[in-house]
Amino acid sequence: MNPPFHRRLQQQIRDHLGGRVPPGPEFQAFLDAVVAAGRESDAECARLAQELERASRERRDTQAYMQAVFHAFPDLFVWIDEHDVFTDCQGGGAPDLYFGLHRPVGRSLADIPLPSLREAFAHAVRKVRETRRNTSLEYRLPSLYGGLSCETRLLPLPDQTLIAIFRDISERKQAELALRESEARFKQVAENAGEWIWELDADGVYTYSNPVVERILGYTPAELIGQIRFYDLFPPGLREEIKKAADARADRKEGFHRITNPVLRKDGRVVILETTGVPILDPEGRLAGYRGTDSDVTERNKAEKALRESEARNRALLRAIPDIMFIYDHDAVFLDCRAPDPSLLAMPPDQFIGKRMHEILPAQVADPTLQCIRRARETKQTQRLEYTLDIGGNTLHFEARISPLDDHRFLSIVRDITDQKLAEQEREQLQTQLTHAHKMESIGRLAGGVAHDFNNMLGAILGHAELAMEDTPDGHPLREHLVEIRKAGQRSADLTRQLLAFARKQTVRPRRINLNETVEGMLKMIRRLIGEQIDLVWRPGPDAGSVLIDPSQLDQILANLCVNARDAIAGSGTITIETGPADLDEPFCDAHAGIRPGPYVRLAVRDSGAGMDATTLAHIFEPFFTTKDIGEGTGLGLSTVYGAVQQNNGCVTVQSRPEHGTLFEVFLPRHPDPADAPPPEEPPAPPPPHRKTILLVEDEPAILTISAGLLRHLGYTVLTAASPDQALHLAQSHPGEIHLLMTDVVMPGMNGRELARQLLASRPRLKRLYMSGYTADVIAHHGILDPGVHFIQKPFSKKDLAACLHEAFAGA
Repeated sequence: MNPPFHRRLQQQIRDHLGGRVPPGPEFQAFLDAVVAAGRESDAECARLAQELERASRERRDTQAYMQAVFHAFPDLFVWIDEHDVFTDCQGGGAPDLYFGLHRPVGRSLADIPLPSLREAFAHAVRKVRETRRNTSLEYRLPSLYGGLSCETRLLPLPDQTLIAIFRDISERKQAELALRESEARFKQVAENAGEWIWELDADGVYTYSNPVVERILGYTPAELIGQIRFYDLFPPGLREEIKKAADARADRKEGFHRITNPVLRKDGRVVILETTGVPILDPEGRLAGYRGTDSDVTERNKAEKALRESEARNRALLRAIPDIMFIYDHDAVFLDCRAPDPSLLAMPPDQFIGKRMHEILPAQVADPTLQCIRRARETKQTQRLEYTLDIGGNTLHFEARISPLDDHRFLSIVRDITDQKLAEQEREQLQTQLTHAHKMESIGRLAGGVAHDFNNMLGAILGHAELAMEDTPDGHPLREHLVEIRKAGQRSADLTRQLLAFARKQTVRPRRINLNETVEGMLKMIRRLIGEQIDLVWRPGPDAGSVLIDPSQLDQILANLCVNARDAIAGSGTITIETGPADLDEPFCDAHAGIRPGPYVRLAVRDSGAGMDATTLAHIFEPFFTTKDIGEGTGLGLSTVYGAVQQNNGCVTVQSRPEHGTLFEVFLPRHPDPADAPPPEEPPAPPPPHRKTILLVEDEPAILTISAGLLRHLGYTVLTAASPDQALHLAQSHPGEIHLLMTDVVMPGMNGRELARQLLASRPRLKRLYMSGYTADVIAHHGILDPGVHFIQKPFSKKDLAACLHEAFAGA
């Protein structure tokens, strides 16, 4: 083989191996030349043949590799020549699912069956050829063709050819749709939520607020967003402190949960808001702001402060207690145990490993736990279980959450919820007390409302009966009827007073009295009440102390308790009265709403009667509730006790069981000062001085008439007015002196106290006597008369009126 031919031959082979010389006649000639050359050199021919075979094999391997690579992609690759004909198709997915052609190779864009898609493809192909830039289009095929959402990218190749890459974006579109729906739901929820929802940027400026902020703070969202920093809403004295605390949290990228702070409304008023927020982090993990909610807890904060503090302590305690972790297999064999507080376990943690659950835990815990393990294995979901265990002599409550780690192992996170259970019981107990208090308060308001009008009517009845009796001599046929009318009216007045006592609205004059001395002075009367068949045992405790109470109320309390005890005893029996000091602690006060821990005096009445069941005990303090036969009781005795005790900041408890008698215990605040000396007996009221003029003001015509009649019978000159305005006009026009104003307390337009204040401006020496069936806290607070106030309770008799007038004229 001559050197020039040899070099040319090698160059041709290299060209062929480089892919620049296509096969054909020339290549055949080339092979012939190789054969001819081989005759000159067999060794050279063999070497060239081997090199050619290796190149062909590498080419086939490369093609197979590229085909495998294309098929590994989820995308579909389609080549389009300069005539819009599909020349090759490789990759994942079926072509008919992407553009409606089952076997596209050899077919053209014009064969795409969907007109809108065909037109879109044609436009995109023209655009790529004109601009020589990539382009893409998105579309969704009809359900007839599979309903896929597709993205197609068109890339230009040399000589006006293109490659189209088809991708299924159905999942992405569904995710985008879900995101839009989620955002719409969030917007709807945020704008209609009961809480203020907000977002802040890293500088603390509001970037979002729902409309609730206008109700809570008076600002519109537009007035907050981009305008106000969160700490500008706090009172000036707290801003710096809160900002420092917030900055410290932001530095640590910490959230905050149920933090309460005073916040200024737009109108300057302060409200208490409860705030919860979480940090917003950017993709690099830097703090971008906060997102959270605020609730207006102003009223709840006032009403439930003590309860919230208790719950906060319980929550802090629960958070501080680490949880226990167990890992079991599917046969409930312990594989691992971790307990930061080993005292919550029945044995050291390492002794659990390798043992079956039934070897360690009682069946009432092991059986339901094993059932949870099986359910977790079947459902692949976390199962929850609560149980109790006696550990170290204590009964502990636990909550277990069991989750599958795989088909054979299960993780159990066990939390001590003993404190949580106790807190739930406390909340239920407080709710029961609150419900009872609301019920009793509602009945009390009803009683107070009835008392005002009812006492007015009784005043007219009793007054006219008394005046009629004065004009009717003994033995007259009508006198007996008048006596019965007066008795019925007095009984009705007593009934009204009992209702007011229950409602804690009876008008009283508290003073310091020694409990033992007062009770001892009542024993004779009590013995007459209970009868001779019942023994009365008196056990005064040493140093029982003094209490601040109206003596008549203590009489009511003891008399009603003893009468109730008497009625519970069939035949003979024993009633025991006990007194003594008592120190009430916080747990006792928590169980009895309305009292505070501290020193008290105890008055107890115990009987040996029939006792009461739980149903009866639940209603005994309700007005008109009675277990007696019709006509044998009003049902107001114990409700009177309840109201009188409550009015004096005390509480009454009862313990009873059927056939085991009953114990009532009254606890009243102990007064540190010694008892007041009993007031000296007042001499009988002298006849009224002549020429005393009284201005009588009463909006009820019947009471105005009868009161004026009683005053005139007592010898007074009376000026009558049916309203406060009329009284002011009468006082201004009356030329002589008015010595005393006798006025109703509750009247339309102006109460009696305000009327007296206006009259005193022009008549500073004017005496005052107030009258009412219900004071409505105008001249008394919770029924306790203000100092220096002279008052007569409706209905009143002529004798009562004379005594009160004497006291009023004698007073300051």
